[in-house]
Amino acid sequence: MDAAEVLTTTRSVRRRLDLTRPVDLADIRACLEVAVQAPTGGGRQHWRWLVVTDPALRSAIGRVYRQAFEQRYPPDVTDAGVPPRDLASARHLAEHLGRVPVLVVPCLELRHGLGTGNQAGTWGSLLPAAWSYMLAARARGLATAWTTVHLDREAEVAELLRLPGDVRQGALIPTAHPIGGDFRPARRAPLDDVIHFDGWTGT
Repeated sequence: MDAAEVLTTTRSVRRRLDLTRPVDLADIRACLEVAVQAPTGGGRQHWRWLVVTDPALRSAIGRVYRQAFEQRYPPDVTDAGVPPRDLASARHLAEHLGRVPVLVVPCLELRHGLGTGNQAGTWGSLLPAAWSYMLAARARGLATAWTTVHLDREAEVAELLRLPGDVRQGALIPTAHPIGGDFRPARRAPLDDVIHFDGWTGT
Protein backbone atom coordinates (compact mmCIF):
# COMPACT_ATOMS: atom_id res chain seq x y z
CA MET A 1 0.00 0.00 0.00
CA ASP A 2 1.17 3.51 -0.73
CA ALA A 3 0.95 6.25 1.89
CA ALA A 4 -2.39 7.61 0.65
CA GLU A 5 -4.03 4.17 0.84
CA VAL A 6 -2.76 3.57 4.35
CA LEU A 7 -3.94 7.00 5.47
CA THR A 8 -7.41 6.73 3.95
CA THR A 9 -8.20 3.12 4.87
CA THR A 10 -7.04 3.00 8.49
CA ARG A 11 -10.40 2.59 10.19
CA SER A 12 -11.57 2.07 13.74
CA VAL A 13 -12.36 -1.63 13.36
CA ARG A 14 -14.74 -2.99 15.98
CA ARG A 15 -16.85 -5.81 14.55
CA ARG A 16 -14.14 -7.38 12.41
CA LEU A 17 -11.40 -7.93 14.99
CA ASP A 18 -10.33 -11.59 15.03
CA LEU A 19 -10.62 -12.56 18.70
CA THR A 20 -9.06 -16.00 18.24
CA ARG A 21 -5.95 -15.44 16.12
CA PRO A 22 -2.80 -14.49 18.07
CA VAL A 23 -0.85 -11.38 17.13
CA ASP A 24 2.92 -11.64 16.89
CA LEU A 25 4.45 -9.26 19.43
CA ALA A 26 7.27 -8.62 16.98
CA ASP A 27 4.68 -6.89 14.81
CA ILE A 28 3.51 -4.79 17.74
CA ARG A 29 7.09 -3.77 18.50
CA ALA A 30 7.67 -2.86 14.85
CA CYS A 31 4.56 -0.67 14.88
CA LEU A 32 5.69 1.05 18.07
CA GLU A 33 9.13 1.67 16.54
CA VAL A 34 7.28 3.66 13.89
CA ALA A 35 5.07 5.38 16.48
CA VAL A 36 7.95 6.83 18.48
CA GLN A 37 9.20 8.64 15.39
CA ALA A 38 6.17 10.96 15.63
CA PRO A 39 6.73 14.62 16.57
CA THR A 40 6.76 15.40 20.28
CA GLY A 41 6.63 18.79 22.00
CA GLY A 42 10.07 20.04 22.90
CA GLY A 43 11.53 16.69 21.91
CA ARG A 44 10.66 15.40 25.38
CA GLN A 45 9.45 11.96 24.27
CA HIS A 46 7.49 11.48 27.48
CA TRP A 47 5.16 8.90 26.00
CA ARG A 48 4.92 5.44 27.47
CA TRP A 49 3.26 2.38 25.95
CA LEU A 50 1.41 -0.35 27.81
CA VAL A 51 1.04 -3.53 25.73
CA VAL A 52 -1.46 -5.87 27.35
CA THR A 53 -1.57 -9.52 26.28
CA ASP A 54 -2.25 -11.36 29.54
CA PRO A 55 -5.74 -12.93 29.23
CA ALA A 56 -6.76 -12.21 32.82
CA LEU A 57 -5.67 -8.58 32.61
CA ARG A 58 -7.36 -8.08 29.24
CA SER A 59 -10.53 -9.55 30.68
CA ALA A 60 -10.41 -7.25 33.71
CA ILE A 61 -9.87 -4.18 31.54
CA GLY A 62 -12.70 -5.38 29.32
CA ARG A 63 -15.08 -5.54 32.30
CA VAL A 64 -14.25 -1.99 33.35
CA TYR A 65 -14.57 -0.80 29.76
CA ARG A 66 -17.98 -2.42 29.36
CA GLN A 67 -19.22 -0.88 32.60
CA ALA A 68 -18.04 2.55 31.46
CA PHE A 69 -19.65 2.07 28.07
CA GLU A 70 -22.99 0.95 29.50
CA GLN A 71 -23.02 3.86 31.92
CA ARG A 72 -22.46 6.24 29.03
CA TYR A 73 -24.75 4.38 26.61
CA PRO A 74 -27.30 2.29 28.55
CA PRO A 75 -28.61 -0.75 26.63
CA ASP A 76 -32.08 0.77 26.22
CA VAL A 77 -30.76 4.02 24.69
CA THR A 78 -31.32 4.28 20.95
CA ASP A 79 -30.68 8.00 20.42
CA ALA A 80 -27.23 8.63 21.87
CA GLY A 81 -26.16 11.43 19.56
CA VAL A 82 -24.24 9.06 17.29
CA PRO A 83 -25.48 7.19 14.22
CA PRO A 84 -27.23 3.91 15.19
CA ARG A 85 -24.81 1.83 13.12
CA ASP A 86 -21.83 3.38 14.87
CA LEU A 87 -23.44 2.85 18.28
CA ALA A 88 -24.10 -0.82 17.49
CA SER A 89 -20.49 -1.24 16.38
CA ALA A 90 -19.19 0.45 19.52
CA ARG A 91 -21.46 -1.73 21.67
CA HIS A 92 -20.04 -4.82 19.97
CA LEU A 93 -16.53 -3.69 20.88
CA ALA A 94 -17.58 -3.04 24.47
CA GLU A 95 -18.95 -6.56 24.75
CA HIS A 96 -15.79 -8.19 23.37
CA LEU A 97 -12.91 -5.85 24.25
CA GLY A 98 -11.52 -8.20 26.89
CA ARG A 99 -11.02 -10.90 24.25
CA VAL A 100 -9.06 -8.80 21.76
CA PRO A 101 -5.54 -10.34 21.54
CA VAL A 102 -3.59 -7.13 22.19
CA LEU A 103 -4.58 -3.92 23.95
CA VAL A 104 -2.22 -0.98 23.52
CA VAL A 105 -2.55 1.92 25.96
CA PRO A 106 -0.55 5.02 24.96
CA CYS A 107 0.28 7.13 28.01
CA LEU A 108 2.10 10.29 28.98
CA GLU A 109 4.51 10.50 31.91
CA LEU A 110 3.80 13.94 33.40
CA ARG A 111 6.07 14.59 36.33
CA HIS A 112 4.57 18.06 36.85
CA GLY A 113 0.96 17.03 36.26
CA LEU A 114 -1.41 18.03 33.50
CA GLY A 115 -1.42 21.65 34.54
CA THR A 116 -4.20 24.05 33.64
CA GLY A 117 -5.21 25.90 30.52
CA ASN A 118 -4.40 24.79 27.00
CA GLN A 119 -3.91 21.04 26.74
CA ALA A 120 -3.16 20.95 23.01
CA GLY A 121 0.61 20.94 23.46
CA THR A 122 0.45 18.23 26.11
CA TRP A 123 -1.73 15.74 24.26
CA GLY A 124 -0.27 16.80 20.91
CA SER A 125 2.87 15.02 22.04
CA LEU A 126 1.02 11.70 22.33
CA LEU A 127 -1.86 11.57 19.86
CA PRO A 128 0.24 11.75 16.66
CA ALA A 129 2.33 8.85 17.96
CA ALA A 130 -0.78 6.80 18.75
CA TRP A 131 -2.15 7.47 15.26
CA SER A 132 1.22 6.51 13.77
CA TYR A 133 0.93 3.21 15.62
CA MET A 134 -2.46 2.59 14.03
CA LEU A 135 -1.15 3.47 10.57
CA ALA A 136 1.82 1.14 11.01
CA ALA A 137 -0.52 -1.63 12.13
CA ARG A 138 -2.68 -1.12 9.04
CA ALA A 139 0.41 -1.31 6.81
CA ARG A 140 1.30 -4.65 8.43
CA GLY A 141 -2.17 -6.09 7.86
CA LEU A 142 -3.49 -5.57 11.40
CA ALA A 143 -6.71 -3.86 12.46
CA THR A 144 -7.10 -1.38 15.30
CA ALA A 145 -9.71 0.85 16.91
CA TRP A 146 -9.36 4.18 18.67
CA THR A 147 -11.34 4.50 21.87
CA THR A 148 -11.26 6.56 25.06
CA VAL A 149 -14.41 5.24 26.78
CA HIS A 150 -12.28 3.61 29.46
CA LEU A 151 -11.14 7.06 30.60
CA ASP A 152 -14.56 7.47 32.22
CA ARG A 153 -13.05 5.02 34.72
CA GLU A 154 -9.43 5.96 34.24
CA ALA A 155 -8.43 5.35 37.86
CA GLU A 156 -9.74 1.77 37.79
CA VAL A 157 -7.80 0.94 34.64
CA ALA A 158 -4.71 2.69 36.03
CA GLU A 159 -4.91 0.46 39.09
CA LEU A 160 -5.20 -2.66 36.95
CA LEU A 161 -2.13 -1.55 34.96
CA ARG A 162 -0.27 -0.52 38.13
CA LEU A 163 0.43 2.91 36.65
CA PRO A 164 2.41 5.42 38.72
CA GLY A 165 0.52 8.52 39.78
CA ASP A 166 2.26 10.74 37.23
CA VAL A 167 1.27 8.61 34.22
CA ARG A 168 -1.93 9.47 32.37
CA GLN A 169 -3.66 7.38 29.72
CA GLY A 170 -4.46 8.94 26.36
CA ALA A 171 -6.37 6.22 24.53
CA LEU A 172 -6.97 2.48 24.28
CA ILE A 173 -6.14 0.76 20.99
CA PRO A 174 -7.37 -2.84 20.63
CA THR A 175 -5.26 -4.60 18.01
CA ALA A 176 -5.97 -7.82 16.12
CA HIS A 177 -5.93 -9.43 12.73
CA PRO A 178 -8.95 -8.36 10.68
CA ILE A 179 -11.76 -10.64 9.61
CA GLY A 180 -12.89 -10.42 6.02
CA GLY A 181 -11.85 -8.28 3.10
CA ASP A 182 -10.14 -4.96 2.72
CA PHE A 183 -11.14 -1.56 4.06
CA ARG A 184 -12.35 1.43 2.08
CA PRO A 185 -12.17 5.14 2.85
CA ALA A 186 -14.90 6.26 5.27
CA ARG A 187 -17.81 8.49 4.34
CA ARG A 188 -16.89 12.03 5.22
CA ALA A 189 -18.37 15.47 4.67
CA PRO A 190 -17.24 17.11 1.40
CA LEU A 191 -14.02 19.03 1.88
CA ASP A 192 -15.63 22.24 0.66
CA ASP A 193 -18.04 22.05 3.61
CA VAL A 194 -15.27 22.12 6.19
CA ILE A 195 -12.44 24.17 4.70
CA HIS A 196 -11.91 27.92 5.29
CA PHE A 197 -9.27 30.15 3.75
CA ASP A 198 -7.70 33.19 5.45
CA GLY A 199 -10.20 33.27 8.30
CA TRP A 200 -13.51 31.65 9.18
CA THR A 201 -15.47 33.62 6.58
CA GLY A 202 -12.88 33.23 3.85
CA THR A 203 -13.92 31.64 0.56
